[in-house]
Amino acid sequence: MIYIYNDYAGTHSTALAAAYHLNKLPTDRKLTKDEILHVDYFNKLTQKDFGKFFLHGIDEDGHPVYSIGRKRSKFFVPALKQLSAILQERYGQKEKIIFSNTSPTVPLAMTMGGFFSRGIHIDFIGVPLLVIGAKQACGTIQNLVEYTKQTAKSSSEDILILDNKNFK
Repeated sequence: MIYIYNDYAGTHSTALAAAYHLNKLPTDRKLTKDEILHVDYFNKLTQKDFGKFFLHGIDEDGHPVYSIGRKRSKFFVPALKQLSAILQERYGQKEKIIFSNTSPTVPLAMTMGGFFSRGIHIDFIGVPLLVIGAKQACGTIQNLVEYTKQTAKSSSEDILILDNKNFK
């Protein structure tokens, strides 16, 4: 299986989801500012990183966990799904691929923090908002990750797209 967490920028909710997926964050309490800011790729990617896959690690079951920023494109993930299907058919590989959208978990504070920090480079406003947003979203992101893992294990489909709208 290959897990790919995706959202607009690929640097906030996706980074947190990948860290939770890989058991790099505590799940029994809210995260601290330090824990949030030390998550791999959290608030570190730039516009040149849109559309690039970032490997966060291998989970406890031996599955790679990636993230990607897709901007606002409604066609990006469906195109990746079709490309994956073509490659699977052409090369006879049937490894399950799960695209899990983390955007529904993003609160307003994280959206605004990302805009200030990554969009217009005003970190002294953006970073505190990102921390507030991450603290607000951490429980929802944990739930999304568990849902993603369970759905992946129980589905018979080779390629899954999880829009996760139920996590708003």
